[in-house]
Amino acid sequence: MKVTRRTLLGTIAACLSAGSGFEAFAQDGWPSRLVRLVSPYGAGGANDISLRILAEQFGRSLGQQFTVENKPGAGTRIANELVARAVPDGYTFLYAAAPYATAEALFGKLKYERKDLQPVAMTVMAPLFLIVNAKASFKNLQEMIAYGKSQPDGLTFASPGAGSQPHLAAELLLRDAGVKGLNVQYRGDAMAYTELLAGRVDATLTAISTALPHLQNGDFRVLGVASAERSDIYLQAPTLREQGFPNVVASGWFGFMAPAGTPQPIVERMQQEINRALADPEVKQKLLAQGLETRAGSAAEFGKFIDDETRKWSEVIRVAGLKGE
Repeated sequence: MKVTRRTLLGTIAACLSAGSGFEAFAQDGWPSRLVRLVSPYGAGGANDISLRILAEQFGRSLGQQFTVENKPGAGTRIANELVARAVPDGYTFLYAAAPYATAEALFGKLKYERKDLQPVAMTVMAPLFLIVNAKASFKNLQEMIAYGKSQPDGLTFASPGAGSQPHLAAELLLRDAGVKGLNVQYRGDAMAYTELLAGRVDATLTAISTALPHLQNGDFRVLGVASAERSDIYLQAPTLREQGFPNVVASGWFGFMAPAGTPQPIVERMQQEINRALADPEVKQKLLAQGLETRAGSAAEFGKFIDDETRKWSEVIRVAGLKGE
């Protein structure tokens, strides 16, 4: 039988009128071409490295290329907006980071809305370790707090950017400890470490992977970790909870999000691939080497986590009177 344009259009219309039949037909071959994974940071950091580890695993499992596209800037808002406005066809995903949950509280009205993006699955958490100069007079957290209370200006923290998780965690610790303090903002961890080494700031909260060389050299000391439980990454570090600060729980985190309206079968398939990759022993070890703990789960769990983080840190931002730059 000769297939005319009229016949083809009629077939498509019939599929569409039958509900999701045509949509299911279109999704059976996903992915049939390159998939973009958008990172809100530049190359070389934990977000970028972990994303490339996962992208390689997805490509091997699904037989298509998953490419990493770095779109840094504006506290992750550039990447967030790009994916929020992308076609919801399953070929663009955001590798969201912790500032996603605090952007509106810090910057006010955004160029995208939360409803423009939907959770797919969380991937990893980066515990924040409280680090001080090894030559500091205080040897533990309680001594550091006492030292801060004895100083006219309190404690000074180095933070890798206003509104970052290290910045907000430091604000929460200062508030709960009843100590005056100042958060000094730098462009990334390297500059913050330089100031800490020089003794111009008292402490920083950071992912331990980037601080490890200084710890091994004996230049830095770890006073604790701001996680709910001790981290396998550095088990000897007591939690801040153990040391009398139960509210000071903070971590960097990453996870996949998709443009709202992305077909549910594709979202579910992507979620399965994420969790499969995170369960792979080799992948887990590679991520652990970057100071990252795997956190597999569902889209609903990731969505609840984001909502909880948004409420928690929005209150910290409000009380501290913080504004994004």
